[in-house]
Amino acid sequence: MKVEGLVSSLRNAETIEELFSILKKKGAPVMDLEGMKKLVIVEGDFEGKQFYTEINGLKANMALGDAMLNASSVPFKCKKPFTGGNLIFVDYDNIEAEEFVLAYTAENTGVYFHVKGGEAREISKEEYEELKDRMPEFKVKSYSEEEMEGMGAFFG
Repeated sequence: MKVEGLVSSLRNAETIEELFSILKKKGAPVMDLEGMKKLVIVEGDFEGKQFYTEINGLKANMALGDAMLNASSVPFKCKKPFTGGNLIFVDYDNIEAEEFVLAYTAENTGVYFHVKGGEAREISKEEYEELKDRMPEFKVKSYSEEEMEGMGAFFG
């Protein structure tokens, strides 16, 4: 699938639940995008309600840490005014955790997954709550010290 196709399909979402449903139908949280396996993180705002991704119970930006710098991000908008956010794509090859749980979540709603060996299986909120504290540490390769120093020179 192409990133543009995923982004354009999200424009059809009229509710947070629909947004999560579209992501799920397209294969998220682990998708093949243009021949590369990616972990799909989503965050944003839907008419004043925040939605975000959790990994093992932590907000994705905390779970990913420095690796966020190594991920690509694509903004998207939905049909309704004041709705949209960012899709963040993490190269699956950079994920060092063999197993983790992930949730696309917002106030009073969510979609939950257990990812093992690169395959995602939808689970219940109860299973997610039970598993999140038992998962191994979620690690993603981030930049080396040399790469960070080089970026420091680049970003000033």
